[in-house]
Amino acid sequence: MPRWRNFVGTILIIILVITYALAATTIATLTLATSPWWVHFLYFLLSGLLWILPAMLIIKWMAGPRPKR
Repeated sequence: MPRWRNFVGTILIIILVITYALAATTIATLTLATSPWWVHFLYFLLSGLLWILPAMLIIKWMAGPRPKR
């Protein structure tokens, strides 16, 4: 079972990263064209860190249930 979860989780993380990067770049292109440099910096700083939250959930799922003590 862990091998199956690792395979599916890896595929999900790859899909997440590609989709998120395309969405973040598209949003930035459409909305930040005339914004100052610091707005670009803040946007890419936050959007560059935000993908970690769903990736953590996928990794937690990949680890499986916690063993009972």
